[in-house]
Amino acid sequence: MKGLFCRAEEGEAEPKFIIQETTLPEVLGSHQVRVQVKACGLSPVDLKLLRDVGIQTDLVPVGREVAGVVLQVGPKVTFFQPKDEVVGILPLDSLCSGLCEVIDVDECVLVRRPEKLSATCAAATLRDGVRAYTALHTHAGIAAGHTLLVLDGSSNFGLMCIQLASYCGLKVLATSNSAEEQAFLEQLRPAVARVIPVYNGSSDLLSAVLEETGGLGVDAVIDSGVCLFIEEKLLPHKHDIISMLSAGGTWVTSHQDLQLDPPDCRLLFLKSASVSFLNPEVWTTSSAQQGRYLHILKDVIEKMSTGVLRPRPQEAMPLYEAVVVMETIQRQLRKTAVIQL
Repeated sequence: MKGLFCRAEEGEAEPKFIIQETTLPEVLGSHQVRVQVKACGLSPVDLKLLRDVGIQTDLVPVGREVAGVVLQVGPKVTFFQPKDEVVGILPLDSLCSGLCEVIDVDECVLVRRPEKLSATCAAATLRDGVRAYTALHTHAGIAAGHTLLVLDGSSNFGLMCIQLASYCGLKVLATSNSAEEQAFLEQLRPAVARVIPVYNGSSDLLSAVLEETGGLGVDAVIDSGVCLFIEEKLLPHKHDIISMLSAGGTWVTSHQDLQLDPPDCRLLFLKSASVSFLNPEVWTTSSAQQGRYLHILKDVIEKMSTGVLRPRPQEAMPLYEAVVVMETIQRQLRKTAVIQL
């Protein structure tokens, strides 16, 4: 049985992706489930994060968002039985590649998949759905009537944030990076309150947000990256984002190397606002809130099956293209794909 693995290179060299032969143990662990994989989502491999959490290995398994059917269960498994359709995200320290035909996984990272939700759609969208749910409910503490700004709203993650926030009764603003993205976001239903173009100097984001909110600012901002220095023009500046926040607002950032200067901290203090770092991997690196994580997984899958969360259509790629697809994803860092087995 073959799987896809990442080999970290020395220095700044790009990692190599290789197909490697792998085997499963003959005996299942007490709480493990053996799953035949139907589809696997691919996303960039964060080698720095793996090193930071103490995972040192020559070959890193690739493909962690999986959907499939249960073949066999361990003696102490209580959640599943053979022939159950399941979906889940493999933990960072998993030894199995999600692109293997059959994998062994702990039952506590899987949930059942409804029949009307395809395995391909579930594997392609689950990661971004969990990220959006974590950003909005865990970090931003959203409530009906709040105002939310989503940067890069047409990305898979941004789209999940918009749809989940609209379902919860928030007023949603979003930014677009091209005319095509502008048109896509404007036709969304439920409608986005305002789509703010930020390409080619189309508009001043800070002025547009303050105008839309009557000068009060937004209750939460969810970014997909910010610029730390004035010279960088492609992303909003960190000081502008802080200036957009209302009193008590929250900035949820995915920028793991964010640096705040004293004037930025002073402005946060004056607003009694906060910065929250979004690292969705924390759910699988710690078992402290395992029950809460399973609740999030179940709720995301349920909302996908009922149409609350509607991802953009994504073509499933064949298994033999996995290496080329993963190399492209690793270079672009934001793109995702799904492989059908």
